[in-house]
Amino acid sequence: MILGLFPESWEWHIAPLFDAAVDWLVITYPQVFEGISSIILTILIKIKFALITIPWWGIIVIVGALSWWTTRRWTTTCTLMGFLVLIGMFGLWAPAMETLALVLTAVTISLTLGIPIGVLMAEIDRAEMLIKPILDVMQTLPSFVYLVPAVMLFGLGKVPAVMATVIYGTPPVVRLTNLGLRQVPHEVEEATKAFGATRWQLLKEVRVPLAVPSILTGINQTTMMALAMTVIASMIGAGGVGREVLFSINHIEVGVGFEAGGSIVMLAIIIDRLTQGIAKRWEPPSS
Repeated sequence: MILGLFPESWEWHIAPLFDAAVDWLVITYPQVFEGISSIILTILIKIKFALITIPWWGIIVIVGALSWWTTRRWTTTCTLMGFLVLIGMFGLWAPAMETLALVLTAVTISLTLGIPIGVLMAEIDRAEMLIKPILDVMQTLPSFVYLVPAVMLFGLGKVPAVMATVIYGTPPVVRLTNLGLRQVPHEVEEATKAFGATRWQLLKEVRVPLAVPSILTGINQTTMMALAMTVIASMIGAGGVGREVLFSINHIEVGVGFEAGGSIVMLAIIIDRLTQGIAKRWEPPSS
């Protein structure tokens, strides 16, 4: 017996309990998981079809128009459009659109879940106390860990990749929605209540509009985290540019890895600049 090792007789594993719980869920509620898979696949297919249907030059024009609308800078606009041209020249246009479809699908689901949860946390202090530790755990876990529950419940493919990305990317929008609503000036709320506004009117007409810049920042962070997950999600069948990165690692193709990795970086810059620009347009004018 080696004294430095933990005693084997004290070992107790929870893995069998988790395996049994997952098996029970999959066997007992197959319709639920099939329904979730169907919804996710429908959203993903429609977004991918829309991106592929638009000609490549149309995507570039749309990105250029959005960039000019949000920044009013020709240098930024031309740079973002040039990034898209480079992605196409690398032969990664189709994988990039596939990656973008996965990111948009995951972000859509994350926002649908995250913004209402953030509003709930801002409205009910007890809900914030209960949800905050869950968000702390979600943001502390290594990103690879998110693949485990997704694969256990949905197998391999694009659906578990989207689910893992949703779990990874939802906390920022939840936190920033809650923060934005709680940072609304107390004087503004009191003045609104003085005019007889109900709690719903206060939330809808005052708190949410004033919290929009913070919410948009949360959307930006969620989108960037979803894009960061694409390479990891390619390990379970996400496809897209992440698959090219994974291929380059497995085959030690440095050039292919540089092109694929650079394409992901360029996509990240494009999305970041556009979402940040939209958020800045919603900021109140400085006095």
